[in-house]
Formats: sequence, structure tokens, C-alpha cells
Amino acid sequence: MPRASKATWDSVRRVMQRLPGAVEGTSYGTAAFHVRRKFLVRLREDGETLAVRCDFDERDARMAADPKAFFITDHYKNYPAICVRLAAVKAADLKSVLESAWRREAGSRLVEELERKASR
Repeated sequence: MPRASKATWDSVRRVMQRLPGAVEGTSYGTAAFHVRRKFLVRLREDGETLAVRCDFDERDARMAADPKAFFITDHYKNYPAICVRLAAVKAADLKSVLESAWRREAGSRLVEELERKASR
């Protein structure tokens, strides 16, 4: 079976650009996306991992399911976020964690907009 290609910031951008209200910018000097001025995801300084908004229960479940792709550092221990290794994350899991972060912060109007687009 061929190995899946490594995710990149462009992979993140492709997912985020289809989510209403997602705005590309920067956070702590690195590429990032926000919605309604709320942080969603950023490329960490190493250029190989992401920090993604994520509640604690979801974070625990993702780390248990795929610890090679999902982890935290001491810095994020008490913060609702998860770190994602771009080289290890499956495309479906990347899309899922990004959309989950967006849904948490987007608000009902933007979520409804996405669902209307999906039902067409």
C-alpha cells in the first residue's frame, strides 16, 4: 500500500478555505487561521507541527487514538489546544480536527451556512 503524502500548511489552507468566515493571518509570528477573531490553528515555529483549538475531552480522545499524530507540550497542558504532527496525521483526521475547531468558534450562523452549502 502506498504511503499517504505528508500534510503541509497548504493542506491546512485547503481545508480552512472552505469554511465560512475562516480568515488567514498570523499568530505569534506564524501562519494561522481565525474565525470571528478567535484562534483556530497556527503553524508552530518548527514548521512541522500545528497548534489547533481543541477541547480537553476531544484532545484526550485524539491523543489516545493516534499518539504519533496528536500530542501536547507542557505549554498547552492547561490550554484548550492540541498539537498535530503534519508528517504523521491522516488527511481525514486533519480535516476533522480543523473543522471541529472551526465549529466550536464559528457560531451558529456560519455553521448553518456550511451545512447549507454541503446539502446542495
